[in-house]
Amino acid sequence: MKQVLITGGIGQVGSYLVDSMQNDYEVTVLDNLSSGKEPDLLDNVHFIKEDIRSPVAREMAGEFDIIIHTAAQISVARSMDDPMFDADNNVFGTLNLLEGARAGNPEKFIYISSAAVYGDPEYLPIDESHPQNPMSPYGASKFCGEKYCSMYHHAYGLPTVCIRPFNIYSPRQDPSNPYSGVISKFIGRVKEGQPPIIFGDGSQTRDFVSAHDVVNMIRLLANGKGDNGEVYNVGTGKVTSVKELAQIVLDIFDKDLEIEYRDAMPGDIKHSYADISKANAIGFEPKMDLYKGLEEIIG
Repeated sequence: MKQVLITGGIGQVGSYLVDSMQNDYEVTVLDNLSSGKEPDLLDNVHFIKEDIRSPVAREMAGEFDIIIHTAAQISVARSMDDPMFDADNNVFGTLNLLEGARAGNPEKFIYISSAAVYGDPEYLPIDESHPQNPMSPYGASKFCGEKYCSMYHHAYGLPTVCIRPFNIYSPRQDPSNPYSGVISKFIGRVKEGQPPIIFGDGSQTRDFVSAHDVVNMIRLLANGKGDNGEVYNVGTGKVTSVKELAQIVLDIFDKDLEIEYRDAMPGDIKHSYADISKANAIGFEPKMDLYKGLEEIIG
């Protein structure tokens, strides 16, 4: 049975990866528990409380067949307040793991980047060749991680591959995550009998992709699909306006509440959705419908 290391395995994507892979691989979770507590895991899943920047993490990365690096500082707001902390985690943490992996002989090093690397879109849909102009230290640090992965592939022959998920959501989403936060906020207010609040006119669009679909893409890469040294978008390729999202939440709760509109947030990106044709070409097909995905969250 192949050995898989999942960094950030307590987080949203990482925890679903553990659920999906634990019967087919011998899984080790490395997490510093900065955003959760130690979970109850099956016997064939090992947990190690450790930071990705540590010498222990570097040494461990050289011992596995597959490394899936989901651990990160994900708060855009915190990255704006403390760019050094963001870079220390997302740049040096990633570099630490890459250097450890270089000392071993892994089949694949999979890096979870972000659509935040693109910044304000110059055209739609956004393909992988779109200019990368991140608007936050978080976006810049994730892009830097991508470039280190690419460099380690070309300079050292390390089999790295990167994915850029768009707006991930799931029942395990972090309400503070700016990419899933709008869903959490809408659900929280409607659950309390209050109307959703939209900043702007609600016409702004996003590509909301289920964590389950992101996991399916990662599993494709872990199974040898895709090309080393490449980057793949992960989304649905479908556009959902924020107004439509709010209405779906109201419909699921069967609430007749009038949406509340407020002034647009400064610097908010108007439109964003993925071109996923490159991922489609290696067998990726998003399966989770947004309505069903939100029903899963709301229960």
